[in-house]
Amino acid sequence: MKKLTLNLQSNFSKGRFLCLVFTIVFLISGSISAQKKDMMVRIAEIEIYPEHLSQYKVILKEESAASVKLEPGVLAIFPMYQKSDSTQIRIIEIYNDKDAYQSHLKTPHFQKYKTTTTKMVKTLKLVEMNTIDPESMKFLFRKINE
Repeated sequence: MKKLTLNLQSNFSKGRFLCLVFTIVFLISGSISAQKKDMMVRIAEIEIYPEHLSQYKVILKEESAASVKLEPGVLAIFPMYQKSDSTQIRIIEIYNDKDAYQSHLKTPHFQKYKTTTTKMVKTLKLVEMNTIDPESMKFLFRKINE
């Protein structure tokens, strides 16, 4: 777990990383009972053109941080990339419900992300997911500081 913590922290500033983690834990632990039925979870599978990768990562980092910080219905937007191919981006998205997701799509930070990255994206696949154990979600990030 220590190695995972160090790898994640190297991709974020320490302050932003801790802010993201504490925000997710706070939102999830405070409202998990209301989310069991309607929570929306998915994985975005994105391939970026190599020549746009650096710029894309900057824009995505800004958008994901703003979404978690500013939108109560956004529980997590956690971007990452494959170690073997950094153009392969994956984003875990967790919303309180479909209304929170629809609201997210209308925000200025998402609109900026979408319009500025369209030419950078080679492929996009949105995979809708169901949770197996939503009750355990409030514990997701607690162990990361151990």
